[in-house]
Parts: sequence; structure tokens; C-alpha cells
Amino acid sequence: MKLNEKNDLKYYTFYNIEKTNIVKHCFSTKFGGVSSGVYNSMNLSFRDDLKENVIQNYKIICSAIGIDYKNTVFSSQTHQDKVYKVTKNDIGKGLLKQSDIYGYDALITNEKDIVLVTFYADCVSIFIVDPINKAIGIAHSGWKGTVKEIGAKTIKQMEIEYGSNPKDLIIGIGPSIEKCCFQVGKEVVDIFKEELPFSKSYIFNDTPKDKYKIDLQGIIKQSLINSGVLSQNIELSGLCTMCNSDTFFSHRVMGNNRGSLAGIISLCDK
Repeated sequence: MKLNEKNDLKYYTFYNIEKTNIVKHCFSTKFGGVSSGVYNSMNLSFRDDLKENVIQNYKIICSAIGIDYKNTVFSSQTHQDKVYKVTKNDIGKGLLKQSDIYGYDALITNEKDIVLVTFYADCVSIFIVDPINKAIGIAHSGWKGTVKEIGAKTIKQMEIEYGSNPKDLIIGIGPSIEKCCFQVGKEVVDIFKEELPFSKSYIFNDTPKDKYKIDLQGIIKQSLINSGVLSQNIELSGLCTMCNSDTFFSHRVMGNNRGSLAGIISLCDK
């Protein structure tokens, strides 16, 4: 990933997605916003932050990447595997008006200038670009979404809606809690092994006894490859949000007393 800096604002972009030349996108950091306290400073979800601060944060980050903050679309994420097809009728939902997009952790569209937004504080973002059929998607994949293969299901829905071929897709897997820090108990490991047998290669014994670490980004990448995506078309961020909690909001470090990061992507003319 590439770190971009504009004054106090810092955000990341994917090299491979930038090369498609048909989208504008970013993954945010803590830096460059106007929020204060536990939300300091680029908080991008309302939580208990002041509405005017969150809206100003969107104005700042969207302006920096060349998109209109008024065209954002949010969903209420619930760690499930549902995929929502966004149209112009949805513009503004979540930020400027009430959103009825509840229970969807992935958004897709083939309409230009719609800004898809999903939220993070350790979970994995999956940016998807179809440069052939001019379509995009973004999925929020926590460990539950990873078990449910929300990334693969988002690709399948793009096949259905837009005729996307997995071999053509360009994928970015964003900053998240990495295998160095994602420690879980045996009950979580058992779910992964039962639902995704291939995931055994991405699960590691840890100390103390009966604790394990899981490579979520690795599992997601393999799941996408199993769906037909080419390995060379997938860019991993290699950034751990927990290790780098000075840069990213991390639920494991901060609990609920924190802001939220966002993955942002929009199909556009360039």
C-alpha cells in the first residue's frame, strides 16, 4: 500500500487499484480530522461523536481523493455475509439522511460517482475492482464474515449483477489485525476448521495453552483465489491495526472508546 499525506491528513491507497485508473479510493488513518477526545481526529462513523465533526471529516478526506462527500453510502454492518447493490437512489444514506441498508457488510455498484463506505477498527477491508465491466465492491470481513467468505460472496454477486469474471478482478486487502496479534480461543478455531478446512494452514498455536493466532488476511486471500481470482491480482496491506494503534483505531486496544476507520471507493471517470 501507499501512504499519502496532505497536511495533517494521512491515508492509504493500493498500488494495483490505482493502476486501474477507473476508481478513487482510500483507507483512512486517525490523522487529519477535526474530532477530539477518544475520536481524535479522523473519526468516520457517528458513534457518539458530534455529527458536524464527522461530516467535516468526510468533507476533508473525500476532497483529498477527489470525490463528493454528499455521494457517500453507508450500511449498518452486522458481521454477516449479505451483499447490497447500491444505486443512485441510495446516495447520501448514512451520512446526510437515514439509511435503510441494515445488515449488509458488503456494497457493490456499477454506477459512477457513488461513494461506497464501510467501517473498521481491526476487521479486514476487501476492495474489489472490475476494470473490464466497470464495477466495484467493498466488503467488511471480521472473523465471522471471513468464516462466511463474504469476499467470495461479494465476487459472486458481482458476477450475477455485472457479469464480472473473477480472473479480471483487482483486489486490495486493507489494514487489519494481523496474525501477529489476532489471538483467539479454541472455540473460534474449531469454527474455522469446520467451515473452512483450508484455513488450518493459517492457524497457529500460541501461548498460553489453548490460545491460537489466525491469519485472517491469508484466509481471505486464499478464499478469493479459490473463487477464481488470480493471486497476482491481490495486494495485501501488510499493516496490522493493533501493532500500529498510534496510526489506526483498534478495537482490541481501545475497546469502544475509539473512532472508526473507513474504506472508501468510488467508480469515476479519469
